[in-house]
Amino acid sequence: MIEYIERPLYIDRLKPFIGKSLIKVLIGQRRVGKSFLLMQLRDLIKKASPDIEIIFINKEQYEFSEIRNSNDLFNYLKENVKGNGKVALFIDEIQDIESFEITLRDLVTRGNFDIYCTGSNANLLSSELATFLGGRYIEIKVFGLSYAEYLIFYNLQDSVNTFQNYLKFGGLPYLINLDPEIQIAYEYLKNIYNTILLKDVVSRFNVRNVKFLENLITFLADNLGSIVSSKKISDYLKSQKINISTQVVIDYLGYLEASFLIFKVKRTGIEGKKVFEIGEKYFFEDIGIRNSIVGYKANDIHKILENVVYLHLRMAGYEVSVGLEGKKEIDFIAQKSGEKIYVQVAYLLTNEETINREYGNLLEIQDNFPKYVVTMDELTETSTHKGINRMHIKDFCLKMVN
Repeated sequence: MIEYIERPLYIDRLKPFIGKSLIKVLIGQRRVGKSFLLMQLRDLIKKASPDIEIIFINKEQYEFSEIRNSNDLFNYLKENVKGNGKVALFIDEIQDIESFEITLRDLVTRGNFDIYCTGSNANLLSSELATFLGGRYIEIKVFGLSYAEYLIFYNLQDSVNTFQNYLKFGGLPYLINLDPEIQIAYEYLKNIYNTILLKDVVSRFNVRNVKFLENLITFLADNLGSIVSSKKISDYLKSQKINISTQVVIDYLGYLEASFLIFKVKRTGIEGKKVFEIGEKYFFEDIGIRNSIVGYKANDIHKILENVVYLHLRMAGYEVSVGLEGKKEIDFIAQKSGEKIYVQVAYLLTNEETINREYGNLLEIQDNFPKYVVTMDELTETSTHKGINRMHIKDFCLKMVN
């Protein structure tokens, strides 16, 4: 039996839907742990219902390589489902089965199938499932390890040094099996990056200009958390004697989002009444993969911190945007269930100008929702300044996802 460390953050979100006639879809980047979550669900269901029939299909294993399309999937189930009782069906990397949604639509109407699947392509899953299974499925976004999970996985105590290692290596769970040498870890992460690039982007979207795609990813990694636009990227490339149209840039950015390599974060008015169509920020789904592409450099620490704070807000279930009003910017406006928080991220508050900038924009917001300034300053506890909470970033990450 395969051993694994439980991740209640996701299992608890799925528990209300176990046994329901809904398709449960775990989506996320490759190697964030979706397969092990399926195993946890399988064992949880088997323990609660010993008589249930379990069918587990992992498209990354050779024995299931013959299941290429919807017909193959239907015939496999026809041959392997033993009776007419309740069946718990698990399919890992379902996007590798062409027209999978046709068979799933049939199964969900039968009433005896409890269906769970994972996928690494956002566009394919959301568009096909929405078209064929509107109202009959739910999506759960799976991320790499949160900082709280990282401490549990590695059996570590929370400390500044531990958090700095998390900033360097990110949260892909398999790293626990490797030597903690930075070169070995980054070799593994670079291999994951190459798999995503070639299998989930180049192959799936028939990308022809692979060199430009790689340059685009490097540009995003170098400009982490900066306001960029497809036109700005296109203009930059032209200055480098690379003539790529704005539309191609838009297309390629969409492919990277769909493969869960990056997030696009839109800007909104601080009061939330306006959405800016031009200019957004981009963050990586795993900071370790980003670091393996362009290196972990001390000068990038603010960018890296901003990426990690964004990820933890998303892990906590918030919808996140960048706040903008005139020349004033709030790093993150996060909303969930009618609640809202504002977050400013700074490396160190070393002088009066930095302090005024980080606190000043928050002080001008005329509502009573919580406001945070999070930094790497040595702080023994959370403090407040005119009603604004000041926290160490590692403590903020633990508060968000714990």
